[in-house]
Amino acid sequence: MDLKALAAANPEHWSKANAIRALTLDAVTAANSGHSGMPIGMADVATVLFGRHLKFDAAQPTWPDRDRFILSAGHGSMLIYSLLHLVGDAQFPIEEIKNFRQLGARTAGHPENFLADAIETTTGPLGQGIANSVGFAMAEEIQRATYGAKVVDHHTYVIAGDGCLMEGVSQEAITIAGRHKLSKLIVLWDNNNITIDGPVSLSDTTDQPGRFRAAGWDVQEIDGHDPDAIDAAIAAAKKTDTPSMIACKTHIALGHAAQDTSKGHGALTNAEQNTAAKEVWGWKAGPFEIPSDIKSAWEDIGKRGVTARQEWEERFDKMPRSKRETFNRALALDAPKKLSATIKAFKKQMSESAPKLATRASSEKVLEVINPVMPETVGGSADLTGSNNTKTSDLGVFDIDNRAGRYVYWGIREHGMASAMNGMVLHGGVRPYSGTFMCFTDYARPAMRLSALMKQPVVYVMTHDSIGLGEDGPTHQPVEHLAISRATPNTLVFRPADTIETAESWEIALTQKATPSVLSLTRQGLPTVRTEHKTKNMVAQGGYTLVDAEGKRQVILIATGSEVAVALEARDILQADGIGTRVVSLPCMELFAQQDEAYRKRVLPGGAVRVGIEAGCRQGWDQWLLGERGKFGKADFVGMDSFGASAPAEELFEKYGITGANVAAKAKALLG
Repeated sequence: MDLKALAAANPEHWSKANAIRALTLDAVTAANSGHSGMPIGMADVATVLFGRHLKFDAAQPTWPDRDRFILSAGHGSMLIYSLLHLVGDAQFPIEEIKNFRQLGARTAGHPENFLADAIETTTGPLGQGIANSVGFAMAEEIQRATYGAKVVDHHTYVIAGDGCLMEGVSQEAITIAGRHKLSKLIVLWDNNNITIDGPVSLSDTTDQPGRFRAAGWDVQEIDGHDPDAIDAAIAAAKKTDTPSMIACKTHIALGHAAQDTSKGHGALTNAEQNTAAKEVWGWKAGPFEIPSDIKSAWEDIGKRGVTARQEWEERFDKMPRSKRETFNRALALDAPKKLSATIKAFKKQMSESAPKLATRASSEKVLEVINPVMPETVGGSADLTGSNNTKTSDLGVFDIDNRAGRYVYWGIREHGMASAMNGMVLHGGVRPYSGTFMCFTDYARPAMRLSALMKQPVVYVMTHDSIGLGEDGPTHQPVEHLAISRATPNTLVFRPADTIETAESWEIALTQKATPSVLSLTRQGLPTVRTEHKTKNMVAQGGYTLVDAEGKRQVILIATGSEVAVALEARDILQADGIGTRVVSLPCMELFAQQDEAYRKRVLPGGAVRVGIEAGCRQGWDQWLLGERGKFGKADFVGMDSFGASAPAEELFEKYGITGANVAAKAKALLG
């Protein structure tokens, strides 16, 4: 490639793009770590996108109607860090670039949304960014339909690489985006034909443009180093009525000795080669130095959106007050004031009627009263709507002809669904929840982990939560999944025992601002165990005494979900034999752990044997059974230490000993 010809054809563009390339080489060299090739190769595309198309104000990076920019190929993080420094983002002074990948810096190895306002999402696990973008685009459509195009009218741009498109989640993402004609979504594919191992052809021969076309996308193929071609392609993409993919043919590590090689993917730190590359580019400034004219040109780009933002603020201020308040409340993730009273009234009704319901059905009843008072909720299911009970009568279905619809049929796409929900919350203004079977958290796991890492309050409705699933057998019966979810930092896992606890769990989940929730719900019917109405949200304490011992307390039974009823049955047996037994419901271990030690000791005092009961594996239980310091030894666990089997639920609970009689026997054995 004739770089001199490129520079001569558009010197102003070339100098701005080279600022990205130079900062990338300098930062990666200083860190002796990172990925140089992609930012160098995609500098031209990024320069045109930011310089001629992206609607943003560098001084107000969270302006609600900004265009969203997602770097799905997050390993190339110096691309976005260079851009943010160059446009004048106050959070990215040159010191941040110099501290690339160092402890405490905003310039982490991969872009982290919680470290800087202008970073829309955490990327690095390939494919997640492009899957997030579907949620961003859906949220934009829903908000535009709700508030009007005068206040919501923006695009979502994604830079994705070969690795992003190889990951399976990309297929889930692009097919749902094509199905819904998300025309405000534009993906710029860094088509450089290189991965870490070598040429893409080592492992893949997919016709990527053909794949996107087959999914209903508009596709253009261009030279990713020709600024006029890039500009024209983006302009055309903005006019389509479908999502767009622009295949940008680029050279990884352009102009460097490692150009077009797998070596170019990673850290380019050889001083002589880096100096030679800068000479090829015509870059004469020293390390971390940007000539004033180039920096000034970039800062002008950063200010270009000021007028658009101010005009938007004027239009927003003209909206009816109630709409403005709802918009701002939802954007701030504040629950409506009506939510608490609505939940209290529902709990009172359920305590009085005491229904026997599967908690998945309880959840539906709760949502029927929540969704009308929380217009920002958006529900969905991975092709299990009738099983997950996530659709309520007032939502309407999100579709091409109903952008205001609040229910999404995700299809069999658990991973894509979870990733898109992350994108919805990150976009702002909506609160998504969606369901699948608890066992299929396996398929959603990477995105669920990122919900926790990114501090996004997505709600995962996971039904059919144990061997209580029954006849579908061990492939569908979660055993280890509660433990895996509980082991994930910054995640609340709720396993409610009845309709009352289900309502309280939903109230907590929908008032979180920085923590995702997993609702583990049953297929089988459960009795109401909370028949005495309490206005207080007991689940908020994580665990509490449901029924205390009569007489001297000798046994404490601790249970969650469907096994609370088993614990109550065991208590009846033990009390009949004169053994004082307390039953503790532990619907959320994470919240219980957050209570002060005095409260935890009141609920789980010493001096009594303990039996934990849960139709899952024991992992995670011992701190409550053996004591928080590991000193309380008289304890046992009734649950699963194997996979399940295919049979009716009641037979399975008998087979695996999750019965009141067996729990009582375990307690008696501990008493000696």
